[in-house]
Amino acid sequence: MNKKTYLPKQDAIERKWHLIDASGKILGRLAVEIAELLRGKNKVFYTNHIDCGDFVVVVNASKIVLTGKKLDQKTYFTYSGYPGGAKLTPYSVLMEKSPEKALLAAVKGMLPKNKLADRQITRLKVFREDKHTHSAQLASAK
Repeated sequence: MNKKTYLPKQDAIERKWHLIDASGKILGRLAVEIAELLRGKNKVFYTNHIDCGDFVVVVNASKIVLTGKKLDQKTYFTYSGYPGGAKLTPYSVLMEKSPEKALLAAVKGMLPKNKLADRQITRLKVFREDKHTHSAQLASAK
């Protein structure tokens, strides 16, 4: 009986491209789905310390939905590093200005807090409308 654990090499990992249409989807539930694809949890050989995730292209980020009173009550926090440099932006303003940033923050919060997450978040491509620049990669993936 073989008792060895299979760990894939970085060269052997095949990264797929996933296109997700975000229109009408809830922000948190969509972020969970994206984070699982970026981490590679949908793959058979998933290991938490190996980067085996896929590329994700999200279109129609401007049509993401927030449930309840989150649009008015939830805030996006940024800090410049200087005293008094904290900014609290309500999600109603953030969703109008840059909904891509709201989705990116939600997904980044669901990834591990280490160097691996920095590599994984670079494979997320978010676009406000249904036009995107990755049609060639998606066509070759099929």
